[in-house]
Amino acid sequence: MRVFITGASGHLGSAVLPELISAGHQVIGLARSDASAAAIEKLGAQARRGELSDLDVLRDEAAASDGVIHLAFRHDLMLSGDIAAAGEADLRALEALADGLAGSGKPLVGTGGTAMLVAGGVVGRPGTERDVLSGGYRIDAENLVAGLADRGVRSSVIRLAPTVHSSLDHHGFLPAIIAAARRHGYAAHVGEGANRWPAVHTLDAADLYRLALEQAPAGSRLHGVADEGVPLREIATAIGRHLGIPVRSISPGEASGYFGFLGSFAQLDNPTSAAITRELMGWTPTRPGLLADLDEGHYFRS
Repeated sequence: MRVFITGASGHLGSAVLPELISAGHQVIGLARSDASAAAIEKLGAQARRGELSDLDVLRDEAAASDGVIHLAFRHDLMLSGDIAAAGEADLRALEALADGLAGSGKPLVGTGGTAMLVAGGVVGRPGTERDVLSGGYRIDAENLVAGLADRGVRSSVIRLAPTVHSSLDHHGFLPAIIAAARRHGYAAHVGEGANRWPAVHTLDAADLYRLALEQAPAGSRLHGVADEGVPLREIATAIGRHLGIPVRSISPGEASGYFGFLGSFAQLDNPTSAAITRELMGWTPTRPGLLADLDEGHYFRS
């Protein structure tokens, strides 16, 4: 296939791109800068200059391709606090990609997040692929992608665990909480730290994106989850051990001061099952789990 990827030079894109090339696909990656273009070309793909706001570029590349994987997101807007603008930019990009693919039967693989299940009221049990929410931030984008099955697109959306970990992860949640531990001189969890974070290794997630591109049924929701839920207390304990600092419980009121923008997420209980995805897609994660990956030490090398 000729595959167009947004976010091709990012953390996940830098794993998805070589996974596709090794499977025999030709890849064109959206590059918003010369540095991004160079990174994409170094991995063996072709770079197409443009940004998520260049809707004509997205539409034209989708139409010229045999399939699309959408990984990019305006994280700069999200981190600045303008989550509404970030969500709207994502919707506009998806609509342009959909226009290029409509009626073709070609695949479009979108990206969502398991944390949205909790935001939508799935609590007290593991979230599953059958949980469908009516709308909201990033949920609207997920529903848009799934609904493209009615427009002749073999669409699927992968709900990623919020903790996607590996030596390729330099700006995700784990680097952020490790930085907080270094800054404060102790590793923290909120309360008892029993709340659980699902996780997946970057390379296992890349495998799933390739499988979704090649075979996911139209309108499917998939879960990019290997560890169903790792207690934050265990994550903090591993961080403290590797940094040689104590581990402490903090109150909910102290979470924002310690974790910064992750203050709310640090209290999230988001156990998530991927049983349906594994059976449907024949996907078997094989790389180290979150705690084993932390123990490999690469997150702690300065």
